[in-house]
Amino acid sequence: MAIVYLSLGSNKGDRIGYVQQAASLLGLDDNISIVRTSAFYETEPWNMNTQTWFVNALVEIKTKYTPNELLEVCQRIETQLGREHKQTNDYEDRTIDIDILFYNKDIINENNLTIPHKYVHLRAFTLVPMMELNADFVHPVLHKTIVEMHNDLENPEMVFLYGTRVDF
Repeated sequence: MAIVYLSLGSNKGDRIGYVQQAASLLGLDDNISIVRTSAFYETEPWNMNTQTWFVNALVEIKTKYTPNELLEVCQRIETQLGREHKQTNDYEDRTIDIDILFYNKDIINENNLTIPHKYVHLRAFTLVPMMELNADFVHPVLHKTIVEMHNDLENPEMVFLYGTRVDF
């Protein structure tokens, strides 16, 4: 089974509720086992034209799914929770966003899927909760730990603890 780290984020509607529902739906899938979750973090929108802050969390899972199968499951859950996938690359408010950050230590570069996530090393909202789950994980392309990537950030203080960790 693969060890995968997923980023869950919402900045529309019941932000905490959408993150909780996404994690719960992932956990209901017979081919996914949730290992652990991070705390919730409130974060300023990154590279987006919106004023609504996100609630983010990370989930470590074990899965039998291939990366592409897991992507389909994540997109199905996003749709189920009201996310509309636009054809443009513009970022906009969303009920839920589920990103595959790491899939084992695999490197995948396909039209519809890039693993590790191409911005994981630039985003405090992924690195801070990842430090909570596996600070010593080494990025398979950059060959840096999560802590090292966090130390390289220009603005590492942009993530605020929202609440306590919730187990699903």
